[in-house]
Amino acid sequence: MAAAHTPLEERRPPLGLRERKKLKTRTAIRRAMYRLIAEQGYEATTIEQIAAAAEVSPSTVFRYFPSKEDIVLADEYDEAIERALRTRPVDEPPLDSLRAILTAAVSRMLENEPQEMHLRTKLMAEVPALRARMTETMAETSQSLARPLADRAGRDPDDLEVRVFAASVMGALREALLYWAERDQQDDLVALVNRTLDTLKGGPGL
Repeated sequence: MAAAHTPLEERRPPLGLRERKKLKTRTAIRRAMYRLIAEQGYEATTIEQIAAAAEVSPSTVFRYFPSKEDIVLADEYDEAIERALRTRPVDEPPLDSLRAILTAAVSRMLENEPQEMHLRTKLMAEVPALRARMTETMAETSQSLARPLADRAGRDPDDLEVRVFAASVMGALREALLYWAERDQQDDLVALVNRTLDTLKGGPGL
């Protein structure tokens, strides 16, 4: 029952020492990049500068993040979202399940990482390379969501309807984030996510 109300709370063993060290390194790299971008802008920030600020080598940065764009866009929520989807009631409409999980994820990011969330979405809207990579990463996330959705429906994750549904939800989330950023992040982002999902459910009402 608790999972239905707190969809991102995970019942999993604590991370081991190795996993904690990896997470600490990933977090240090991301935070170093965000600090540098805030000071000097995205284009002026180099991998070498990020490595120095995070006190790691450039090769370590590339081991954790294949590109500079990935440092900005990567977070620790994708796996949690997939796991949370598997905890939702099997008879719950899929859109309702994803609404609960995605709004919880957005709320948690705004609460725990507000400055990073604001800078990240601002960069998504302003930097063409980031916007392009954002589309790719959300396509990857939709594939991970297709697996539990397909399992619930007794379908194959590669079925067209499953793929279209998962991709539509992630596309809606992408547009909500960009809309929020393009309007100086003045709106309630959770409310915007709900609006976009309402559109998937009922059409644009034009």
